[in-house]
Amino acid sequence: MNTMSASPAKPTESNDAAGAADPQASAGQASVASPQLIWDLPQRLVHWLMVLSFTGAYLTAETERWRLVHVSLGYTLAGLVIFRLVWGLLGSRHARFANFVRGPAAVLAYLRGLLQGRPQHFAGHNPAGALAIVAMLGLALGLTASGYATYTELGGEWLEGAHELLANGLLAVIGLHVLGVLVSSWLHRENLPRAMITGRKQAAPEQGIRRSWAPLAALILVAVLGFWAWQWQQAPVVTAATAQQHHDDDD
Repeated sequence: MNTMSASPAKPTESNDAAGAADPQASAGQASVASPQLIWDLPQRLVHWLMVLSFTGAYLTAETERWRLVHVSLGYTLAGLVIFRLVWGLLGSRHARFANFVRGPAAVLAYLRGLLQGRPQHFAGHNPAGALAIVAMLGLALGLTASGYATYTELGGEWLEGAHELLANGLLAVIGLHVLGVLVSSWLHRENLPRAMITGRKQAAPEQGIRRSWAPLAALILVAVLGFWAWQWQQAPVVTAATAQQHHDDDD
């Protein structure tokens, strides 16, 4: 709500650390592309948890009965966004913003190639996808901040309107992002949604990462599930009277 030698080289941690300075575009490289681990596990897990959290929060926004679910998913989204921002600075090669966020000229050049049916291939995020990612993270940060302020009554009705506007804006950017993913998948003949599940894409060996950071991903999953369980335990007991009141409020 992505400099090669003539002979393949095994990915090393030094490759991972030099990601910001090493261009990730694979066009014109001498090494033969093969399935490589590009996306680490925390990045993939956080991606899909953000999809789940935003979708669930958006669908439960208009009903009082599901208010606790909406709020819990909003808090979850906020935590995930904060982690993604930190991981964009400290994470593995293709997760770091310095590796894929580029200027307007690079974005326009990529889009021009996309329209001509000959887009440049990138091992990680392409420049247009990077722009969408930055926009989605920024909107999600504003969305969750305004949601918290609205829920705790720190602002007036204008803040509630801003919260709704940010939600719809984020939904629109997500739609454009999904469209871009589908078009890029078709033109590059690669399944990008599947790559965000398996973590593997066609790339030169030097572009791969060694570690998947599975223990960190496990900690993230335990933290999210634990938070949801704690929120469930804090849920008020629903009686017949409160159920009727929620029904009246929804009407």
